[in-house]
Amino acid sequence: MSFEIPDDLYYLETHEWIRVEDDTARIGITDFAQDELGDVVFVELPDEGDELEQEAQFGVIESIKAVSDLYAPLSGTVSAVNEELFDAPELVNEDPFGDGWMLELEGVDEDELDALLTPEEYEEQIA
Repeated sequence: MSFEIPDDLYYLETHEWIRVEDDTARIGITDFAQDELGDVVFVELPDEGDELEQEAQFGVIESIKAVSDLYAPLSGTVSAVNEELFDAPELVNEDPFGDGWMLELEGVDEDELDALLTPEEYEEQIA
């Protein structure tokens, strides 16, 4: 089975992705991760204004199979949270790189991207 791995993203080994555009970074979980979890039933996310450190836990995702921690790919300040996920957590399964995004960070340090996986490295990890 092949999974979608957009090549404009960076990845954590724990299956979070991040897309950096200008000074904002959007975070979610990968297609592989949502498939492994199965049907997502609950997502716990931080509040706007919270400060996150790279690789620190920022939330929890719960599926019919498992409960997993979520980790921040980069440090920054939470500038937006996808509140649609509170009522429709299945968006993570339906569109993990689009409507299923989780949060946005401001003030990210792009030097931290060096610690993340490229799309090619992530693809090797899940192969």
